[in-house]
Amino acid sequence: MPDPSTPRSLRLGVAGPVGTGKSSLIATVCRALADELRLGVITNDIYTDEDARFLRSAGVLEPERIRAVETGACPHTAIRDDVTVNLLAVEELERDFAPLDVVLIESGGDNLTATFSPALVDAQIFVLDVAGGGDVARKGGPGIGRADLLVVNKTDLAPYVGVDVDEMVADASAARDGRAVLALSRTDEPSVRALRTWVLEVLEGHRRGTHVPQDPGPMAPHFHADESHPDGGYVHAHAHEHE
Repeated sequence: MPDPSTPRSLRLGVAGPVGTGKSSLIATVCRALADELRLGVITNDIYTDEDARFLRSAGVLEPERIRAVETGACPHTAIRDDVTVNLLAVEELERDFAPLDVVLIESGGDNLTATFSPALVDAQIFVLDVAGGGDVARKGGPGIGRADLLVVNKTDLAPYVGVDVDEMVADASAARDGRAVLALSRTDEPSVRALRTWVLEVLEGHRRGTHVPQDPGPMAPHFHADESHPDGGYVHAHAHEHE
């Protein structure tokens, strides 16, 4: 049983579309901070623990500090609609390795509408990547617009996919009304240092009690493909009474 006087860990959510590099970003954070902070990771996948196995195989933390949640449903369900399974996983991890400084919670890959409930995380990072297209930041959505940090990831690939990183970052900054945007490549040390600094600053605010978890807002209506549906899919919206 952890000491009740021990401060609770900073719970940091990482969301974004499929393939944008969420697991890679978490691995980068772990490599940058594991020597000075006590870290844990929770991953979310629908029917597999693939992301957890990737992080364990990368050797970024002790394998026992990386736990997998299999949601069995749309990835956003367990980070936004009913966070119980993730909250239990985080609390178990915190209990087993008390005290932890930061627990990183990775969403399963979803679309631009995915956000974390503030009941689950204290701060959230939304991840885009240059391979998704230079215009994607302009498309907006609650994660792009209001996450604590927007990461434009894999900037080393920009020359190969014809994306102007500066323009993409400028578009992202405009969409976020000046909220933090970081152009990141795991091979670019200055950008990795900037990510490390951001995490440490949020952690310090969490410890001082000055960081207030923000709610990016309810998910916008979005389309689910479904072959059994007469129209091939259906539009689905999530209502939240507390909002």
